Amino acid sequence: MTVDALTDVAGVRVGHATRTGGGWLTGTTVVLAPDGGAVAAVDVRGGGPGTKETDALDPRNLVQKVEAIVLTGGSAYGLDAASGVMAWLEEQGRGVRVGPDPSHVVPVVPAACVFDLGRGGDFRARPDAGTGREAVEAAAASAVGAVVPEGCVGAGTGAAAGALKGGVGTASVVLDSGVTVAALVVVNAVGSVLDPETGVLYGELFQGRVDRPEAGVHEAARLRLAESAARNGVPPLNTTLAVVATDAELSKAQAQKVAGAAHDGIARAVRPVHMLNDGDTVFAMATGVRTLDATSPLALNSVLAAGADVVMRAIVRGVRAAESVESVEGVGVGGVWPAYEELYGAPASG
Repeated sequence: MTVDALTDVAGVRVGHATRTGGGWLTGTTVVLAPDGGAVAAVDVRGGGPGTKETDALDPRNLVQKVEAIVLTGGSAYGLDAASGVMAWLEEQGRGVRVGPDPSHVVPVVPAACVFDLGRGGDFRARPDAGTGREAVEAAAASAVGAVVPEGCVGAGTGAAAGALKGGVGTASVVLDSGVTVAALVVVNAVGSVLDPETGVLYGELFQGRVDRPEAGVHEAARLRLAESAARNGVPPLNTTLAVVATDAELSKAQAQKVAGAAHDGIARAVRPVHMLNDGDTVFAMATGVRTLDATSPLALNSVLAAGADVVMRAIVRGVRAAESVESVEGVGVGGVWPAYEELYGAPASG
């Protein structure tokens, strides 16, 4: 049984730590690899990334596997959340062995951040090592194949998609070969996720959606979004983050190709994408449970195509799961971000 989530890749777990109220609107999401780690790679396309330990994922470098990947709010400050994840992993004896004792390990924990500073009202309210520990403990405590909470949770708590509220979304697919490919995305984009002429989400247009909101509904939504953007009055500093996971056996070079192709999914669902004030980053993880067809040099193609597809679907789900936020408390910026389904309603089939 699958749950259409990143956790459909056996052994991969997801945990969120969410901070709201009292000036807070942020959080951290941890993707925890199975015991023994997973092959990982990264592809950064945005012009303003905030990352940690991404050089370790270069196929030319020594490290082969990671124990966890951290997605966090708080801009560069929030990368401190990875320290809490590292501390927890060290306590479990998980990491690269660097000494004679089994406890002598250095966990490799790549991380990337989204910009959400001040969106809850307090510019100084951002994730730290404690937030990271809470998220990884939540991941470790979750059941195998658990449903992953979506919307305004974890790293998606303070996310925005243009003038809309953003959030966390996830999706998966099982290929004809039996290989599972899945994605988790934090939708926090400078660009827009909806077609300005119709109000339909770009990702749904790509999937062939033909029903359109009524003209009056779209016009009311357009006006409200314009009012919210004017009221917020802050420069769009964002970033869309994704983790694409598969149970296929991949080399680091192949995983890097998967991460790169998955950016196509962002480009289908967000326009424009990969701007200088975005930090768009995609990680890829491979648990190595299933082997690809060794007789076909093109066997990876199906994983590449699926990675882009599940990223696109995860973006749609993250936007649809988000809830409106109006933040005026605390000392800082705050703002107003309407949710897509509040403006346009749920899909006709739902």
